[in-house]
Amino acid sequence: MVLFDGVQILDVTGPLEVYAAANEYGGNYRTATASVDGKPVTTTGGLQLVPDLALPDVGFAIDTLMIPGRPDWRAAVSDFPLVEGISRLAADSRTVAAVCAGAFPLAATGLLDGRRAATHWRLAADLAAHYPNIDVDLDAIFVRDGRYVTSAGITAGIDLTLSLVETDLGADVARAAAKYLVVFMARPGGQSQFSVRQGAKYGTDSVLRNVLDSVTADPRGDHTLAAMAARAGVSERHLTRLFRAEAGMTAAQFVERIRLEAAQALLESGSDPLDTVARRSGFGSVETMRRAFQRVLKVKPSAYRARFRTTHPA
Repeated sequence: MVLFDGVQILDVTGPLEVYAAANEYGGNYRTATASVDGKPVTTTGGLQLVPDLALPDVGFAIDTLMIPGRPDWRAAVSDFPLVEGISRLAADSRTVAAVCAGAFPLAATGLLDGRRAATHWRLAADLAAHYPNIDVDLDAIFVRDGRYVTSAGITAGIDLTLSLVETDLGADVARAAAKYLVVFMARPGGQSQFSVRQGAKYGTDSVLRNVLDSVTADPRGDHTLAAMAARAGVSERHLTRLFRAEAGMTAAQFVERIRLEAAQALLESGSDPLDTVARRSGFGSVETMRRAFQRVLKVKPSAYRARFRTTHPA
């Protein structure tokens, strides 16, 4: 496990605890931590972590190299000794795994070029923009491409590591470790449940921006293609082209996404019946809302409310 200043503490401890749990059920993992210079590092939570050694002193064979992330990914990718150390160790590792924003220093090595990768939903656009040769998956909890595995944000490092344990030792050990840690072996849903607007790349065209703003301001309004085109003073065909080129989706898809976001907010913050949520968010009926949730978020509205409104057990 690579360590560096500003690292997200759960990116480090989550995977290490999975390996420790796997060792309780027949695993024989031996873990080591290394910082650039062998000195302690300070995490986002203020806790200091003391590494076992320095990156240049790692002379043993590495089965799995793990790279955690730090929210300030720009500082990580500009740390040349860190990126160089990751590049050197990754060359001889069987598996290279990056948790959350750890995808950025790994991307800086060039090793993810031409591959699929995941990162925290809030950083996915940055990863795609700064490393255009990487195919960034906006929804996956974790992505495996060859010997490279990358995960979504923070706790998703646990999901990633459980998958590595399953590959190494089989499903029974991974399942036992998951039960021990009281986590899902396979988490339901994807990152899109946290980032509905990530798919909409708001464009620069003023006509389209006015349309997008009107939909966002009033999800319950009449937002058929014909109605939006009439309000914008353009043809339906032209508006369709603008949505495709500027927003990266159809008009209907954008409207559905905004209504989903409105419904999510209502489910998270209130206790209104589902039919009220459906009406207030613009879906009109519970069944229409349910189909949209299932199609986009892979979860029912009632399950979404239970999962994201509170941490208390149902």
